[in-house]
Amino acid sequence: MRALYLHPAAAFGGASKSLIELYGLLKERGVVGTVLSPSGAACLAFKQAGLEVHSVKGLSQFDNTRYGHYRGLRWLILLRELYFLPSSLLALWRLRGGRFDLLHVNEVTLLPLGIVAKWLLGVPMVVHVRSLQRKPGTDWRTWLVNRWLGRHADAVVAIDHTVASTLDPALPIAVVHNGLNISATAALRPSGEGGPVRIGFLGVLIPLKGVYELVEAMRILVKERGLNVECLIAGENAREVSGLKALLLRKLGFARDVRGELSQLIEQHDLQEQVRLLGFVGDVRALYRRLDIICFPSHLDAAGRPVFEAAFYSIPSVVAVADPLPDSVIHGVTGLAVRGPDPVAIADALQRLAEDPAYRRTLGLQARAWAEANFAVDRNALLMYEVYCRALSRSCVATSD
Repeated sequence: MRALYLHPAAAFGGASKSLIELYGLLKERGVVGTVLSPSGAACLAFKQAGLEVHSVKGLSQFDNTRYGHYRGLRWLILLRELYFLPSSLLALWRLRGGRFDLLHVNEVTLLPLGIVAKWLLGVPMVVHVRSLQRKPGTDWRTWLVNRWLGRHADAVVAIDHTVASTLDPALPIAVVHNGLNISATAALRPSGEGGPVRIGFLGVLIPLKGVYELVEAMRILVKERGLNVECLIAGENAREVSGLKALLLRKLGFARDVRGELSQLIEQHDLQEQVRLLGFVGDVRALYRRLDIICFPSHLDAAGRPVFEAAFYSIPSVVAVADPLPDSVIHGVTGLAVRGPDPVAIADALQRLAEDPAYRRTLGLQARAWAEANFAVDRNALLMYEVYCRALSRSCVATSD
């Protein structure tokens, strides 16, 4: 089975890592993968994983996610998507002779481009929905995206039930969690180290991930409440821009030097000893083995991949999810959920775990059992392979009809 993957982001993040771990097992079942992606760290990782890589400057997208949808000045982002459109179409045109069997669109924002690719290649299309969408009935754009999915997608894959709940229930939706390839021995952590309780954050540094609120929560814990805690923040800016382009984008609010701003905040509050910016961390396994708590206070009302990874290491989480479903976080069982990225609420949850080691260990062990039941990579790779097979069968039936 030859699969073409359309991947939207140049940075190496959760979506690219999940695709690599998925492909590692799919290729054992005979899937041969090619990926079309913007140039960047993700392309290098795809090559190292054995995927054939075709890179472009950028892929044209249409964002109707709950927090990224076009409104106000964000409508100007469409100019960027129009700028990328000619090179995106040219890249697909060059791939039309690749004799692919299946198209896997690795984020629903690439749906319009995926529809063009499906038409050019004449193959069934699987659309992976990784982010919360605007619920049906919101406006005409939401209606249009769900109509496109219903008409053109042979399968729709949501990464969890929370994401699935934001799609039209009439769609052919399969819930396939991001599989995590973490062995039992790799997940063993040293115990009884003493010293400060270590809180971790991993991810691309963007404001929506809640990193500013995390630093403010650390200020509250250290300066106001006197807790012996330390925070390790791993990740780089989503993209680096400079010169006139950087100035213009920052004036419009579309690009921020998040790492630079965090450094200033840390210095301003005299937290250099308690909050450390690690930059990009290649071996996250070594980092997880140093942590006691993972914190992901996202504005996206969702638990990110680091929460699930950390669970394999028996690390409980603090997340900003208003109404968590059992496959995102189980409040009081695998971690603690706060209703939004409020620094005081985050600090309260972190303090509860930091001051009660027995409770923290109990939640960590329960988180590990939960992760092994939901996010084992072999189980989820099999589910995805079955989605592929159903999409191929559905396409064959439609063609014969």
